[in-house]
Amino acid sequence: MNLRSDRVLKGAERAPHRSLFYALGMTQEEMSRPLIGVCSAFSEVVPGHAHLDKIAQAVKDGVRMAGGTPILFPSIGVCDGIAMGHIGMKYSLASRELIADSVETMAQAHALDALVLVPNCDKIIPGMLMAAARLNIPSIVVSGGPMFAGRGYDYSSTYEAVGSRKAGTITDAELTAIEKAACPGCGSCSGMFTANSMNCLCEAIGMALPGNGTTMAVSSARVQLAKTAGMKIMDLLKNDVKPRDIITGKSIENALAVDMALGCSSNSVLHLLAIAHEAGVPLGLKKINEISSRVPNLCRLSPAGSHHIEDLDAAGGVPAVMKELASRGLLDTTLPTVTGHSVGDNIATASNRNPAVVRPIGEPYSETGGIAVLFGNIAPEGCVVKRSAVADNMLRHTGPARVFESEEDTIKAIYEGKIKVGDVVVIRYEGPKGGPGMREMLSPTSALAGMGLDKSVCLITDGRFSGATRGASIGHVSPEAAVGGVIALVEEGDTISIDIPGYSIALEVSEEELAKRRAAWTAPAPKITSGWLARYSRLVTSGGRGAVLE
Repeated sequence: MNLRSDRVLKGAERAPHRSLFYALGMTQEEMSRPLIGVCSAFSEVVPGHAHLDKIAQAVKDGVRMAGGTPILFPSIGVCDGIAMGHIGMKYSLASRELIADSVETMAQAHALDALVLVPNCDKIIPGMLMAAARLNIPSIVVSGGPMFAGRGYDYSSTYEAVGSRKAGTITDAELTAIEKAACPGCGSCSGMFTANSMNCLCEAIGMALPGNGTTMAVSSARVQLAKTAGMKIMDLLKNDVKPRDIITGKSIENALAVDMALGCSSNSVLHLLAIAHEAGVPLGLKKINEISSRVPNLCRLSPAGSHHIEDLDAAGGVPAVMKELASRGLLDTTLPTVTGHSVGDNIATASNRNPAVVRPIGEPYSETGGIAVLFGNIAPEGCVVKRSAVADNMLRHTGPARVFESEEDTIKAIYEGKIKVGDVVVIRYEGPKGGPGMREMLSPTSALAGMGLDKSVCLITDGRFSGATRGASIGHVSPEAAVGGVIALVEEGDTISIDIPGYSIALEVSEEELAKRRAAWTAPAPKITSGWLARYSRLVTSGGRGAVLE
């Protein structure tokens, strides 16, 4: 077998390189084996990553058992929850590109033969998958697993509790009790938020072993899964199975189908677009609607319902959902996966153990998928909504625009009682370039929910909404305000009409009036003018393209 690591380990001229491996304590035997990079996002600041040292060690054990030499290296990772609501959130989505670049750098600089990627939270998962697709060397993902839900609460409960406290419906003591109970331990936050969405979709796309999305963080099964992933990477290397053999147009369609059935975070659209881009697979927003129109929504996990990832796991996990979809021909079951077997083989023994959590294919929550992409004059390149988390009465809505230039201004207005039933809140200049960084906004949506307005007010933004968001929250409006998109031309009191079942959104203003406003519009000065975020804002594309760099 010709190995990439030969370029740093073989031949007399590589004696200096080998001397540095000896400095690491390696033996000749270890240097005679394939070098397997184990990229771990372990840190002591992200609850979802606080235990990844143990998961990474289990991976290394598996690699050694299967005859490889594991080499651990780190990845950064932003905790979106801790970054929420301040300048820190500008760095979250942007960090996805840093992660992809850094994984590429480490693998190429050190001639690693294969990779086991150990993420767990929002941008780290897609960042690592993007690197795998870009590098196209044998790779497998094994995540850290989900957090258990708190007793009666989860992470999204804390934000809604803030709104309730501001509305005076709970006390400070009750707020404190909720914040202490919501997140009982390590792991990715317990609902179908962005992290768990992407961990589940790693299974669906074929880059992770069955169970990756739902096996609990604090369980022996998660450690066993990590060991198995460490062993499995050696098979992938031996058989020369690369990410682009697995990440194809068909496998991305499978992932989108599972996305629709699970009711995943709207952020999954951004990340699947970016992963497809790195894999050289064309993917447009209209394809997402095509799949959404034919794939039913089978799950309503938090924030859309009361169930959590632990309930999905007990019901049979992602394989049970895929089995339901396959029964109606909604998946390509012939595709290869990192198990070495096809999708069909992987789900052959799966079963739906709790139809209350995973609805049978003939009894869905809705005949259409959990995500919809809307098009119209305010978003000619599209905008995204988590349809499964929208109340029925808000699926179609027309109301007056309440226009804000930032998340902070919006939250202030909500807490001051200035937002009324029927309003359409427009938050702009929060896009990839204008933010910069396309901030994820959970505080405004949760404030509305906590004040009882989530079923009567719509929000629209060129930024993003958290996977923990519920309500008519429409994000990723493209083109964004900072580049002169129509969202920049909306004025206070304009009428905006939303038709989620019809995949449309419209600013009810004449083209003549919009032309006048466009002629008077000038681009605002950049909010960030130094550091790498300023560089990011110059290179990033629109949300409609996955906010990839060019």
